[in-house]
Amino acid sequence: MPGISKSLAGLSDRPAKQADGLGRFFRGGGDGFLVGIFAATPFCSLRLRAWFTFGRMNLFDLSGEVAVVIGATGALGGAMAHALGKAGAAVAVVGRNAERGQACVQSLQQQGTRAAFFAADAMSRDDLRRVESEVERQLGVPTVLVNAAGGNDPKATVTADLPFEAIGLDAWRGNFDLNLVGGVLLPCQTFGPGFCARRRGTVINVASVSAHIPLSRVVSYSAAKAAVLSLTQFLAREWAPSGVRVNSITPGFFPAEQNRRLLFNEDGSPTARAQAILSHTPMARFGVAEELGGAAVFLASPRAAGFVTGTDLRVDGGFLSQTL
Repeated sequence: MPGISKSLAGLSDRPAKQADGLGRFFRGGGDGFLVGIFAATPFCSLRLRAWFTFGRMNLFDLSGEVAVVIGATGALGGAMAHALGKAGAAVAVVGRNAERGQACVQSLQQQGTRAAFFAADAMSRDDLRRVESEVERQLGVPTVLVNAAGGNDPKATVTADLPFEAIGLDAWRGNFDLNLVGGVLLPCQTFGPGFCARRRGTVINVASVSAHIPLSRVVSYSAAKAAVLSLTQFLAREWAPSGVRVNSITPGFFPAEQNRRLLFNEDGSPTARAQAILSHTPMARFGVAEELGGAAVFLASPRAAGFVTGTDLRVDGGFLSQTL
């Protein structure tokens, strides 16, 4: 390993001469087994042992983790499910649409991921409790929870024909509860106690740029996503003493089924709203669903993000950094 002598000399509590000798040994072809043996010996200092361990560790290996992805039947949830699976986690695909769920599972299995579909409504506490026990029986004890259920509702969206003051309370509640109650509250109430009892687990909630700066028209959705950020930080503080981390991801604009009509005309050209979004995005493009995968794997990894909780990770092409 080029330059290892200098690195070892800086890390070791021993004289630089000894470190240089070790460097010559490893340059001569010492393999991983011998590295591990050396790191375990009494004469290896704590700093050297940390160097050897960290240097050979895959920070993003999720082998042994069981990820429950609620909303994996959608584009963004499905992309995160695939990324978690590629990193080594077993994946529970949870959603209402069995056809999409089974298709997601089949795709996961084709990439070598252990996966299964569990039909459930995120707004049903009974459904979620059933899923928890079924996941444990089929895939193992859940250790990662991704809350990707949610979306906007035209009945709670301001338009020329539906001003803010005309939005009905039932429509408001339906969309608000979908994104907050089904999107975070009930899943966390279901899976969180087990995480805390086992002192192992991480929760990844999905927020929105509209949680930070309320976008025009999507008023109920924006209010609910702002509440998602607040609840994420609340749970991060509450569960940190139990070894459970809670974070959120803020996606920028990712074309998907639920927002395609807002972003594209029937001929495929961008709408005026899409053009405004692109002009406000420094990277001047929409996101691709797979670009959320790295953020999900990072936050799910106890090695890479073991001291990260209560944080919101923005994957927005710079949208929230833009002012004038």
